[in-house]
Amino acid sequence: MRNQLLILITVLSLNLGLSQEQTYSFTLDEAIQFALENNYAAINANRDIIDAQNQKWETIAGGLPQINGSVGYQNQLKQPVTLLPAELVGGAAGEFIPVVFSQPQSLTATATLTQQIFDGSYIVGVQATKAFLSYSANNKEKTELDVRKQVVEAYGNVLLAEESVKILEKNKANLEKNLYETTKLYENGLGDEESVDQLQITLSSIENRLQNALRLKEITLQMLNVSLGLDLNAPTQLQENLEDLTVSKMDLSILSTAFNISDNVDYKLAENLNEQRYYEWKLSRSRALPTLNAFVNYGSSSYSESFDFFSGDPEWFDSSILGFDLNIPIFSSLKRSASTQRAKIALEKAKTQLTEAEQQIRLQLENAKNDYTLAINNYETAKQNLLLSERIENKNQIKYKEGLATSFELRQAQTQLYTTQQEFLQSMVEVINKKTDLEIILNTKS
Repeated sequence: MRNQLLILITVLSLNLGLSQEQTYSFTLDEAIQFALENNYAAINANRDIIDAQNQKWETIAGGLPQINGSVGYQNQLKQPVTLLPAELVGGAAGEFIPVVFSQPQSLTATATLTQQIFDGSYIVGVQATKAFLSYSANNKEKTELDVRKQVVEAYGNVLLAEESVKILEKNKANLEKNLYETTKLYENGLGDEESVDQLQITLSSIENRLQNALRLKEITLQMLNVSLGLDLNAPTQLQENLEDLTVSKMDLSILSTAFNISDNVDYKLAENLNEQRYYEWKLSRSRALPTLNAFVNYGSSSYSESFDFFSGDPEWFDSSILGFDLNIPIFSSLKRSASTQRAKIALEKAKTQLTEAEQQIRLQLENAKNDYTLAINNYETAKQNLLLSERIENKNQIKYKEGLATSFELRQAQTQLYTTQQEFLQSMVEVINKKTDLEIILNTKS
């Protein structure tokens, strides 16, 4: 039995360890799909949809039959006394006798059915539920687009950090080799101390940048995990290469994509605001209409000297009422009129904001197209500059070894190379991000 228990504990420990070490691996598209299901904002956006559906039924149910019950118990510790003329019971005229009309304890149970017959605000509220559901759906779409953008940027930053580490490690290895060779030449009297110092300065700078890149790699991976809805330190791997991903995002045909502003989520949200203001205006006007409600109740009461309503055979007295409540607004000192005018002004402002939103979105589209085109051009330029910088640095390496270039000239060529390397990496991330920005405005997916 003891051995079986030990085996069971060992198996459970291994399974727990395996679950804790689960590694996630994503392409960019897989990361986006995963985030749309697990990102914290996306989860709450789905909950908002369910909440909106419940709110719709809550509004509708307000105009349907409502039944409420009540139970009341009273114990008159000191019963009220009423004075009656004594002559009613044969007494002398002008005298009064004290009378108690009921028993001290009573129990009453009542059920009431109410039904709204006409209420203008209810009609407007039911009409507005459709607009509210539309807003919730559009807000969910907005959240999904924001999540998509967030994941793309985080994914690209991780790839950028990884490529930066690789390049800096390669640069460091080359510098260490140069420094070693130059130091040996100096020690043998074939070089100068300045050359050693220049290379040491460059190496120290690269080492600092490498340490920073390693820290950024960890931080960007944590940012990606948060975007995906994973634990901060979950082991996550990326399946794509930065340059390959960049090339896949280079598609100038998107610039000629037909733009339907009704597909833009920001425009749809602006339309939702218009609908909301319209129904607020209708609601304000409806408050000038009468309201009519009906009710019917049924109850039963019992009276006793002591609390024995549920024992013996107490006598119960039934009662029932049918009635209508008609409320007619007559005069509010122009309060309702002022409220309606304010709602009308809010509606007109919303219409102006919709027109402004349309112009802003079209301007954003043109800017996004320009930024995407510029990003591609910058990528091509950075790629050519990197080749030129590598060629210049390589020539200076040869000249330096042959004694035709100084260590200062070599350091300049190396510094220029390192700068163009980072510019090239950044240009690739820009292509990816700007393509995503354009797709979001067009509401298309690559």
